Amino acid sequence: MRGGRVAVVGGSIAGCAFASAAARAGAGEVVVLERTSGQLADRGVGLAIHDDRAAELAGTGVLAPGIAAHRLTRRKWLVQDGDSRTGRVMWDQPFPFHSYHWGLLWRGMRAATPAGVDYRQGAAVESVRGYADRAEVRLADGSVERFDLVVGADGYRSVVREAVCPGARPSYAGYICWRGSYPADRLAALGTPADGGTDWPTTDAVTVGIPGGSCVIYRIPGPDGPMVNWVCYAVPPETGLRLDDPTSLPPGGVTGELAAHLAWLAQRWFPPYWVGVIGLTPPERTFVQPIYDLETELTVGERLLLAGDAASVVRPHNTSGAAKALQDATAFEAAWRQADSWDGLLRSYQAARGATGRELVALARRLGLAQAERTPDWSAMTEPAMTAWWRQQLDGVADIGGQALPPTRESVPEAPR
Repeated sequence: MRGGRVAVVGGSIAGCAFASAAARAGAGEVVVLERTSGQLADRGVGLAIHDDRAAELAGTGVLAPGIAAHRLTRRKWLVQDGDSRTGRVMWDQPFPFHSYHWGLLWRGMRAATPAGVDYRQGAAVESVRGYADRAEVRLADGSVERFDLVVGADGYRSVVREAVCPGARPSYAGYICWRGSYPADRLAALGTPADGGTDWPTTDAVTVGIPGGSCVIYRIPGPDGPMVNWVCYAVPPETGLRLDDPTSLPPGGVTGELAAHLAWLAQRWFPPYWVGVIGLTPPERTFVQPIYDLETELTVGERLLLAGDAASVVRPHNTSGAAKALQDATAFEAAWRQADSWDGLLRSYQAARGATGRELVALARRLGLAQAERTPDWSAMTEPAMTAWWRQQLDGVADIGGQALPPTRESVPEAPR
């Protein structure tokens, strides 16, 4: 199937991937509608992609080449242990991931978007409607445009999802995460092994266990060199914030109560070195993200299709968000190439990706229950106990980081024609 006019609502990582996939597959016109007018590359949070998923996605052409990534190989699970500066290692877990800087990943995906794609910034979408023969997009300026297909890559507060699954909204999980990042050269302030500091291997991720939560710390590439990135999960104090309504607090917008609670958690439960690691984060690089999840029965409607977080919101514990969005784009391109109609494309995409989001949500809920809602007594955990605890969370799933795509011939893109 070739030709047609396609709109992609949302111009972030998923949006760029879908726009590129549609252009490669043969769309006549691709328009990206991104509501923000600023630089998305300014978003400096970290994320990780499992090595197997990264290789798979690079092989399909969906993950653009040359994007900066930082190699991780082990994850040390730590717990406070008396006067130990770095804590006791409960488990030294294999961790075959590469970490990314969100902004640099987006920049690479944006650069790889074909030149013929009409990427519009400052184009806020107010609503969409799907019909049997078309889809319509109403923009905030009141104008209405018609397309043959509209892809919702507009995140967890998706306008397109409201048209496909009316009333479906992410649910608050009951806890939040504090996030932060900063240049890794600041770690020098904490000393070296020679003067009482520590040597934190660059390929190690660290998870510190605390009662009712955990904190993941790892390095990511940055625009000006390596960075430290961390995510701390815990129940927040009472602040009066409306967390049942999907939201987040931007960098620099963390309230005094939330900042003080994070400092208390670190001082009370973190080994001293990791208190210092978190403490090096400047206020303007610290923000709060309430944890939500959402599963939908449908990922398609009449001439409408959902991608990434618009289709399902998965708690971050699964480390699968970016991989899932890029896999969605891979499946979309494969479905397009084998379809002879728009209805056929939508049916194939639903069959390929409909269950995936629900399965990832279920796994991430188990992980969240074990690592934030009902944590074990970390001080009593040993390597055998940690291994058994981890297998119980996976419940038959091979690993975190997402599922492998089926090895079908259609998942390999053809050369542009």
